[in-house]
Order: sequence, then C-alpha cells, then structure tokens
Amino acid sequence: MTQNRGGKGAGAVLGTATAATGLLAGVWFAYVCSVMPALARSDDRVYVQVMRDINDVIQNPAFFAVFFGAPLLAAVAAWQHRAGRARPWTLAALVLAVAVFLVTSAANVPLNDALASAQDPTAARAAFAGPWVAWNAVRAVLTTAGFACLLRALTVRDAR
Repeated sequence: MTQNRGGKGAGAVLGTATAATGLLAGVWFAYVCSVMPALARSDDRVYVQVMRDINDVIQNPAFFAVFFGAPLLAAVAAWQHRAGRARPWTLAALVLAVAVFLVTSAANVPLNDALASAQDPTAARAAFAGPWVAWNAVRAVLTTAGFACLLRALTVRDAR
C-alpha cells in the first residue's frame, strides 16, 4: 500500500499545480512556435495592432487564474511536500515559477506597455519584437522545466 505524502489534499494540490504549469508552458510555447513567427510575416502596422489586441484580450479571468495560480499552487505544494522525496522537485518548480513571474513582470509586461503607447509602428516593432520574443522563449523554457519538476514530484510523492 502506498503512503500518502504531504498531508490531506496534497496530491490534488500538486496535480492542479502541475496542470496549471503545463497550461502556462503551452501558452508560452504557442507564441514561440506559431504566434510570433506568423506575426513576423506581417507589416509593422499589422504586427503592432495584433500584439496590442492580444495583450488586451489575454488579460482575462481564465488566463489570470492559470498565470497567478501556477506559482501559488506550486508554493502550496512545496509547503505540503516539505518532507519526503517530492520536496526538491516542488521547491525547484516553485523557484522556476517565481522566475517566470519575475521575467514576465520585469521584461514582457513593460514591453507590452511600451507597445501600447507607441505612436510609430515601425519604431515600436523594432523596440519590441526582438526582446519580447527572447524573453518569451526564456519563460517557455523555465515553465516547461517547472512542469517537468512537478511531474517528477507526482511520480515520487507516493514512493516508499
């Protein structure tokens, strides 16, 4: 018989943290492999307008639940699994989730804000595209690594 590690409900929290982190990794990955390459084919005016529209539309309850929920749930999972084999994996996932939050807050959001207020589409795109794509790729890698850590935590949490 396997032993419950982390206390009552810990498996559900860890599973939900894993799902939220996987969803977030998928969002960033979609930008890396489809959204930004497709926009790169557009002229400056279209590029800037579509990114402005995306930045407006993505601010919704479903996205915010995943974006804020993933690190919060990782923190709860790390607390619940503070003893046992899942501990290093939940802690690593938490550190990675915090890093993603910081990258988003310090790099991507300010770039989005600058794009929203820019007047010249050509200058706006030139200032935005390269840095935003690079920082988004960082978010994709960090979130995917966090997802892998949470998957590992799930696999070891019940092991004796």
